[in-house]
Amino acid sequence: MNSPDQPLPAFDEVLLCTPQTTAEQVGLFLRRCLIPCSRGEKIYTMLYADELSYDVSCRAEELFQHLQHHSSAYRLIILCDCEREHSYIPSVFSQYKVHMIPQRPLAEIQQYLQHHYRVVKPLGSAASVFKDNMCVGIVSSKRAGVGK
Repeated sequence: MNSPDQPLPAFDEVLLCTPQTTAEQVGLFLRRCLIPCSRGEKIYTMLYADELSYDVSCRAEELFQHLQHHSSAYRLIILCDCEREHSYIPSVFSQYKVHMIPQRPLAEIQQYLQHHYRVVKPLGSAASVFKDNMCVGIVSSKRAGVGK
């Protein structure tokens, strides 16, 4: 985010973990990250790794320990909820833990995201529905189940 021209992460650089995420999905992601190839300067990110099941977490740790010997030049970020820091993955990688606070003001972060998510020519695009021709949007309600 140092420059507005820096791209957002590609689909292969991010794994959004849920309790239903399988060991195979985590394995493919870790192989992409840790096996040396012509991957360029990608930064791989596991989001909500604390939500992985115990079995999947154990298998992910084993695979990580095995694959990290292939390359020491990987870039991997594991983001977890601080409320769940005692779950398996945050505990295993606790020696690398860094508490992060966004270094940029919220307005600057929003401006960066708007730059990347704005559709230039919204004709015939669903982006015309959202404010400022954005191709993504968040619809929320204070009341549950009211047709979002």
